[in-house]
Amino acid sequence: MRFISWNVNGLRAVHGKGFADIFKSLDADFFCLQETKMQAGQLDLEFEGYHSFWNYAEKKGYSGTAVFSRHQPVAVTYGLGIEEHDQEGRVITLEMGDFYLVTVYTPNSQDGLRRLDYRMQWEDDFRAYLCRLDTHKPVVVCGDLNVAHKEIDLKNPKTNRTNAGFTDEERAKMQELLDAGFTDTFRHFYPDTELAYSWWSYRFKAREKNTGWRIDYFLSSQRLNDKLMGAKIHSDVMGSDHCPVEVDINL
Repeated sequence: MRFISWNVNGLRAVHGKGFADIFKSLDADFFCLQETKMQAGQLDLEFEGYHSFWNYAEKKGYSGTAVFSRHQPVAVTYGLGIEEHDQEGRVITLEMGDFYLVTVYTPNSQDGLRRLDYRMQWEDDFRAYLCRLDTHKPVVVCGDLNVAHKEIDLKNPKTNRTNAGFTDEERAKMQELLDAGFTDTFRHFYPDTELAYSWWSYRFKAREKNTGWRIDYFLSSQRLNDKLMGAKIHSDVMGSDHCPVEVDINL
């Protein structure tokens, strides 16, 4: 099965930049979106052969997630079941026959790290949620995790040590999640590959210069490691400040 994840940074904007063609060309079994920035009814978007599931933020034009699936899930849940976290449309979980698929748009710690304390609580609660799921079935989790895990995962680690997305605290939480029984699927296949990024600032010609960060991930339960078939970063796909990422799993 092919899984795609993409932070589209506004689905209505990307829809006007050829999203439908990109969607069809990537030919995924599951296509997960983050930062849709939509409310219900703002865009009539359907693809033949796919079921769609949407989680909208209460705040208009903010956050939001979606999943398009060729396969009918057993059940679908929205959020973490924690009111503090569930106002921003950040999580969708599809329970399939043999696994769970979770898409997430992790909160950004923001300028001046003014939301770092909240982010730390989110990390603990989200990790606990995934671990609960993992006791029942293997988990595939994808999305914009808003952290570059290691220095190899961004172009300028030294100058970003105290910036949102590369603080010691955020990186430590990412390591805790992996240590809880999850695999970073891209690094599973490409442990030493440099200059592999999924997000670039719109400023300073960052994408043209490939001055980027790898903050979009597919993680999977470690017991799926022998079923992982490949991983890709589709850096040639334009339309957002992020690009799609992919994993292929024999499920």
